[in-house]
Amino acid sequence: MRNKRHLGVHIVTASAILLSVNVTRSAINPGKDWPVWRGPSQNGIAAQGQNPPVEWNDKQNILWHVPIPGRGHGTPTVVADRIYLATADELKQTQSVLCLDRLTGKAIWSAEVHQGNLITHGHRNTTQASSTVACDGERIFINFLNGGAIYTTALDLNGKQLWQQKVCDYVTHQGFGSSPVLHGSLVLVSADHRGGGTLAGLDRLTGKIVWSVLRPKIANYTSPAVVRANGRDQLVLGGCNLISSFDPLTGKKLWEVDGSTEECVVTMVTDGERVFMSGGYPKNHAVAILADGSGKVAWQNNTRLYVPSMIPKDGHLFAVLDAGMAVCWKSDTGEELWKERLGGDFYASPVMVGDRIYASNVAGKTFVFVATAKAFQLLASNQLGDEAFASPVICDSRIYLRVAKNGAERQEILYCIGTK
Repeated sequence: MRNKRHLGVHIVTASAILLSVNVTRSAINPGKDWPVWRGPSQNGIAAQGQNPPVEWNDKQNILWHVPIPGRGHGTPTVVADRIYLATADELKQTQSVLCLDRLTGKAIWSAEVHQGNLITHGHRNTTQASSTVACDGERIFINFLNGGAIYTTALDLNGKQLWQQKVCDYVTHQGFGSSPVLHGSLVLVSADHRGGGTLAGLDRLTGKIVWSVLRPKIANYTSPAVVRANGRDQLVLGGCNLISSFDPLTGKKLWEVDGSTEECVVTMVTDGERVFMSGGYPKNHAVAILADGSGKVAWQNNTRLYVPSMIPKDGHLFAVLDAGMAVCWKSDTGEELWKERLGGDFYASPVMVGDRIYASNVAGKTFVFVATAKAFQLLASNQLGDEAFASPVICDSRIYLRVAKNGAERQEILYCIGTK
């Protein structure tokens, strides 16, 4: 257990935490909606009872497809009859949220969140819209890096800005892609960087910072996750040479251990007893930590699982490695049960529905394989476009896939894949 590092917690007031607990919000339907990064359960697992297509191409099982202006790596957010998507246009110097009709893909509105001050240096594959929109049924939330700072912005369902909050200044290394998470009355935001980052809880109604935690001066790219582990809700975050757990409503540190690596991208998941984290700089490392505060390492290995997030299921952990290998581990011991090559490089995170996993590589090929511990079984590989950095989304038996076609000009396209 690690108690000696004091990075600071600032809590506004207890009354501020309770300010909007009783806010009435439209219900999110987990079977039909995908409201935040990594889906309704924040672990890449779609609701049960769905049956999306296994095979498709640009002519088969495509319900609609629409061009997306600008560029971004954020995944679609699907709630009620609408789809929300972040995008940036470096020529126009804009960062925006798009709203599309879920049934047809037709554009409903475009809300410009920032004009000018785009930070265009960093990794060659970075974009200025790599975060995923969060939606609680009444409001839309998005993070953008703009003008050397991280801002979280709330919009209503018509694209009108409700509030905008500067979370912290930001020193750009590779870029920024952390997505907002919703819990209780709060929007949870992380912004790790070499100038000293911030983890914060913002009031959904006002944007007021309810609590904030200072983070180390290390570049890191993970999104926070709220998991149910060891019988309680925990806000978990990896990277900066730490694996940390906080009370999501107050920011109080529950436990923290030395672990993982400096720079991570994956979003943590749990099997209820352990939390799982991995990183890729300056070393390759995957680790399972007991979530009871003991700091005990259940297992670890030197697998390079840097960008795609993992999926827990029935005592097993499924992952797609950056270099194109699919792998299955026992979640309690880390025993490798199988590993098979898919092919290509992977930045997108896999998603699972029922007993199937869908994983898209950088070249736009989506592999579908069986989520079983017995043996690897490939069901299909499907090509759309020339690039896929955004993760697939599955809800209401449809797959939403953001890809790009390369030609004289690069064009992003959002596909809706399903059976008529």
